[in-house]
Amino acid sequence: MTDHIRWGILGAADFAQRVMTPAINEAARGRLVAIASRTPAKAAPFVAQSPGLRVHDSYEALLADPDIDAVYIPLPNSMHVEWSIRAVEAGKAVLCEKPIAMHEAEFDDLIAARDRTGKMLVEGWMPAFHPQWTAIRDLIAGGEIGDLHTVTSTFSFGLHDAGNIRNTVDMGGGALRDIGVYPIGTFRFATGLEPTVVWADAVWDRGIDASAWVQARAGDVRFAFHLSMRTTRQQAMAFEGTKGTIRVAAPFNAGIIGQADVTVLREGRDEMVLRFPTARQYVAQLEAFHDTVLDGAPYACPLEFSRGTQAMIDAVFTALGPPA
Repeated sequence: MTDHIRWGILGAADFAQRVMTPAINEAARGRLVAIASRTPAKAAPFVAQSPGLRVHDSYEALLADPDIDAVYIPLPNSMHVEWSIRAVEAGKAVLCEKPIAMHEAEFDDLIAARDRTGKMLVEGWMPAFHPQWTAIRDLIAGGEIGDLHTVTSTFSFGLHDAGNIRNTVDMGGGALRDIGVYPIGTFRFATGLEPTVVWADAVWDRGIDASAWVQARAGDVRFAFHLSMRTTRQQAMAFEGTKGTIRVAAPFNAGIIGQADVTVLREGRDEMVLRFPTARQYVAQLEAFHDTVLDGAPYACPLEFSRGTQAMIDAVFTALGPPA
């Protein structure tokens, strides 16, 4: 192992090119050295951003490359478990795009592979590394809004291309798997609570949940969220307590959907706004990954945390029943 992490990317996904390649190149102690793509034209934008990038013509060839320490996996959801396990067994640390699994039970194999190989294996869930979520967690734990009462969230956008993998059932598409990890994960991260599904409804389109509505509770705390891939682009989250409310303007894609402003409203006190204009959550996620691999530092989103989020997604699908 060198004093930095040499990255490879499995597949020339658009998100990997637009977001993760710049983040890898910006993150301290990391460098992108290779990509696997069967189509040279798809690899070209990656090479343009990272001159000298090696292009492998298969995933297997990239995993066999001895000059790669870690692999980022942006493949379709249904391929995540297989290639995550194959990567750690090839001696690579792994950052796999969310959701890392299709079902909670698959975490047994992921955790076993991580522990057997001793290689880092985690899901790419970036809110855990944005300072707004650490601040929100501390505000709630510190009683700034009193006893937590109700949490609500919306995450929606328009995706009507029938050929997109997020609209394809065989690729693990659907709103819950694509973006359900965000409201569920941030609820769990900020509160430390584990919600139980009370009610769920969905609009199905060619076998995938195009929109979903969920109501849950954790003790006396109610949690409701709406997901959609068929409406306009919106993101919002609010935590209501007995003495105040926390409103999160850009809860999931801060810096892309809008500025990371956290507004705290408390009875009898002036409004407080926390702003994080320079936070780069994808860069922060990668730097935390590097710190864990190189220095053994604790990591904020291990597989055990991701498993809890997947367990709730599974519970929502159980409540929904078969696609209508």
